Amino acid sequence: MNKKIIFTDIFAIPQEYNPIPASKMIPEWYKNINSYFNEEKKPLLNNNTSATVKKCMPVFDSITNGYIIVTHSDIFISKYIDENGHKQVNYQWSNFNAISSHASFQFNGYPRTENKNELFKFRNTWGIKTPKGYSCLFVPPMHRDNKLVILPAIVDTDTYNYPVEFTFELANDEVEGLIPAGTPIAQIIPFKRDVWKMQFGTEKDRNEFRGIYNRLRCVWFDAYKRFYRQPKEYH
Repeated sequence: MNKKIIFTDIFAIPQEYNPIPASKMIPEWYKNINSYFNEEKKPLLNNNTSATVKKCMPVFDSITNGYIIVTHSDIFISKYIDENGHKQVNYQWSNFNAISSHASFQFNGYPRTENKNELFKFRNTWGIKTPKGYSCLFVPPMHRDNKLVILPAIVDTDTYNYPVEFTFELANDEVEGLIPAGTPIAQIIPFKRDVWKMQFGTEKDRNEFRGIYNRLRCVWFDAYKRFYRQPKEYH
């Protein structure tokens, strides 16, 4: 039976900025690269294959997993030097009070936040509801050239379906200028909560690994996809 994830907009955002299955928003770099080096599907001299990252199913599955939320407003980023000689960031936005901030005491000690007076957050307008027992992982859209990098988080969206705001950092000091409305900002991956207990493998497990390795080495191309990959669907 299909599980349902419900996105509810509280601000009447234009439909072109609706969430979308990640499989329908493949990044341009992935579309544009070749599947094989020099477009030749063949073994190489070092006993490897000519397959590129485009043929890596774990990369493809991470790109296409879950749902993408995009920015609902244009955001303009400019920089200035404060009275203490520190570079600071100024944000302007076109609509929906898109940006707010955390005071410095709220993230004191958090990695990469030295010399920052504020940490900013994007005002997501989408409440997310999942079935009982399911939570959502919020991460920066995977394998993309993200300018705004959200802090990863897990929310129990079966009990809490109010819109989650996305605290973010700039990808680097060079990020400046216009971030257009419709830019991917968060990847939402629903998952079932379970109780897990760690243990270490035995000789039986090591033998299983050897069997997997031997099967993988029997073919030049797409071995993981052919023998082990399982379908993942988000609509």
